Amino acid sequence: MRLNALGIHLILELRECNPELLNNYSYVRRTLIDAAKAVGATIVGESFHRFQPMGVTGVLAIAESHLCIHTWPEYAYAAVDIFTCGTSFSPRAAADLIIRSFEAKDHSMMEIQRGVLAPVAGATR
Repeated sequence: MRLNALGIHLILELRECNPELLNNYSYVRRTLIDAAKAVGATIVGESFHRFQPMGVTGVLAIAESHLCIHTWPEYAYAAVDIFTCGTSFSPRAAADLIIRSFEAKDHSMMEIQRGVLAPVAGATR
């Protein structure tokens, strides 16, 4: 029996990033929005916050699931999650845009198949 995943969850570790970009609230927000739009995701909501003295966290809700980021400029590091359901766009393409945008000199990406379920009779998703 073949199993099907409901979605793909990418976990990105971005190291040796540009600290100024990681601490720029507007840039962080715009980067996630631009990445979502570039791959054809449907944005349905957002929540971003700038910490004092530094760092930004943000969640971009998309119809297909979400993109989120947490930055530590003092370590030139960002943690990024991209979770997508369906096949309407490539989460890896969004990841590549985000990696380039923060000028990460070192990064790693882990892919997790989420919601691995046995096929259900009559399911259309």
